[in-house]
Amino acid sequence: MSITIEHDKRKREILEKALDVFVDEGYEDTTFQKIAERCGITRTILYIYFKNKREIFTFSIKLFSEKLENELRIIAADSGRSQTEKLAAVVSLVIEVCARNARLLGVVMDYLGHLKASGGNPDERVRRRTIRMRHILSGMIIEGQRSGEFAAFPVKTAGDLLYAMIESAIFRIAVLGKEDAGNLAQAVGFLASRFQASSGGRPRSAEASEIAGEAAEAPSGGLRAPAARRSSRAARREAPGELPREADRERSART
Repeated sequence: MSITIEHDKRKREILEKALDVFVDEGYEDTTFQKIAERCGITRTILYIYFKNKREIFTFSIKLFSEKLENELRIIAADSGRSQTEKLAAVVSLVIEVCARNARLLGVVMDYLGHLKASGGNPDERVRRRTIRMRHILSGMIIEGQRSGEFAAFPVKTAGDLLYAMIESAIFRIAVLGKEDAGNLAQAVGFLASRFQASSGGRPRSAEASEIAGEAAEAPSGGLRAPAARRSSRAARREAPGELPREADRERSART
């Protein structure tokens, strides 16, 4: 039993150091020899734990993503936050971690390119690696609907929309080199607030959503308060003695 534990511990240490090599050298220029030297072992010993460079990289990414998933689960289990706050916090954390590890994302993109060139399926590989994160997002949406915090809508569609925003952040960071993705994190918070149900658990009305959207987009002071807008509309609809314009024209014609 102790031998197995020691083996797993050593394997984990190799993966953590190997990930640094991939970040420093890039996927293509990383070799077994460079990883062995960084770990202070021989290539022969390294072969005891892994059979090739690709296996080391995939296990390294698995270790990295598992650490992130554990942090996401902590947020999802936080009873002191609403599901809206949790969704915003989870996606914001993913974007923040991606921004901190921009060089690693570049290596991942490089690896996926090599995988596709060799006849592999990058989409399937990414989907398998992110399935737990998708489940965490879906779980919070489902819990929000059960509690009445969220309106009734397709969970998969909402989850795909949130994940698409994460993919957008990864593209901007890894491909465009824009490490500041804070505006996307704000957009996620706004999107999560749109999931909310109105009082009584019913979805927001179209008018309420329109007013909320205008209020979020307008500059400070550039939009009248929603209550004032509603009162103004109601006054126009309910003002006594106000006749439609067609009726006014008809009355003038008769006189």
